[in-house]
Amino acid sequence: MLSHDARLALPDWVGAEIDATAVYRDDEARMALAVRLSALNVERGTGGPFGAAVFDAQGRLLAVGVNRVVPETSSIAHAEMMAYLLAQKHTGRARLNDGHPGITLAASGQPCCMCYGATFWAGIDTLLIGASSADVMELTDFDEGPLPADWRGELERRGIAVREGVLREAAREVLSRYAAGGGIHY
Repeated sequence: MLSHDARLALPDWVGAEIDATAVYRDDEARMALAVRLSALNVERGTGGPFGAAVFDAQGRLLAVGVNRVVPETSSIAHAEMMAYLLAQKHTGRARLNDGHPGITLAASGQPCCMCYGATFWAGIDTLLIGASSADVMELTDFDEGPLPADWRGELERRGIAVREGVLREAAREVLSRYAAGGGIHY
């Protein structure tokens, strides 16, 4: 019989490591959380070197995600996709900014081609990027997939503000540590 149900989950440690009541007032605070999650995911051996967090217009945390591809046996279990899935469940909205503008995604690494596409439909107003896709491919053997030549312009034409290089060095350090540890694809 074919499967008719699928579930994805974050590692058990995530709940204890985040303050769901905190207000993350600026880009750096939001990215610091995403980078911290990526580092913990690698340190604890629960997934790959990527973290993401979704915030509302006031900087309240809606959801977080970490890379869970191998543990969940799912190619879609990227940090951004996990954060979108959980934010959508939390808010009850497939399009997060529907009636609630100001939604921000902080991603420790630039979204790959899959996560880039999902950003349109998830209802994100601002995308914060730590390490660039060039950083990811330089420091690891991940293939980020094909992005449009003007990927940033495509997002901005759809009303999504993009801020790159937020805590880039901290995000690059997590990628470097991951690669130095053997770069196991989680």
